[in-house]
Amino acid sequence: MRVLVTGAAGHIGRHVTDELFAGGHQVVATDLVPVDDPRFERVHTGDLQDRELVRAAMEGAEAVVHLGAIPHPNSDDDSALFATNCLTAHRVFDEAGRAGVGRVVAASSLSALGLAWSPVPQSPRYVPVDEEHPLLVQDPYGLSKVVLEEAARSAHRRYGTDFVCMRFPFTGTDDRLALQLDQVRKDPASGRMDLWGWLDTRDAAEAVRLALETELSGCHILNVAARDTSSPLSTAALLEEHHPGVPAFAELPGHTALFDSSACARLLGFVPKHTWRPGPPALDEEIPRR
Repeated sequence: MRVLVTGAAGHIGRHVTDELFAGGHQVVATDLVPVDDPRFERVHTGDLQDRELVRAAMEGAEAVVHLGAIPHPNSDDDSALFATNCLTAHRVFDEAGRAGVGRVVAASSLSALGLAWSPVPQSPRYVPVDEEHPLLVQDPYGLSKVVLEEAARSAHRRYGTDFVCMRFPFTGTDDRLALQLDQVRKDPASGRMDLWGWLDTRDAAEAVRLALETELSGCHILNVAARDTSSPLSTAALLEEHHPGVPAFAELPGHTALFDSSACARLLGFVPKHTWRPGPPALDEEIPRR
């Protein structure tokens, strides 16, 4: 199919476009910076706040992958960060609906829960954290992802467009991942707020492709995380030290992740293939059920 990818030059965007090309899809790209890749059918350079740019990029698209946003909370103007991420999400979703696009896959974030960038340290209400966990968000970045998810629900109701909003944790591979893992190894507390969640970017790209190709309808909000933590310490030890007293509603042996991604596995058939630990990933382990 012909897929419009916003934020195609970004870290996840580059892996997603490679995955889509490998899957035989045609790709139209947008980004703030020029994208020089002859594989793209078209490239639109500019700001997603520009309605005419988005409309031009949307022409002929059968599906959209929306990755274009400020990807971190580091800003000297919180309101501007929030406004930019919210406006670009609404612009893309609304124009996709008006253009008759059938499917939109959007990068949300596990920051929507409100733990990762909270100005006041918080603990989850229970683990493993599923998509029904109460939202505790106080920071503008996490709040912008909550609004993205609500904008997707609104566009689905208005236009009938099907949506998959993927709540990603930290994503990385190679040096980017190695730096994150080294930080967590040296200081386990550095991963406390995001519950030591992570995902190899190659797995994130595969999840996006499956979200485009799988038959589904409606608007779905999905946790998409690795099945283990980013820490060499056991999950039980991490909880005891950094989140004591938090109820556990499932067994969490070894290095089991504190995010429940079983809905993603059931809906998309997605199981992460990559691990940072020695040896192959334990793909034969039973996926936790809510």
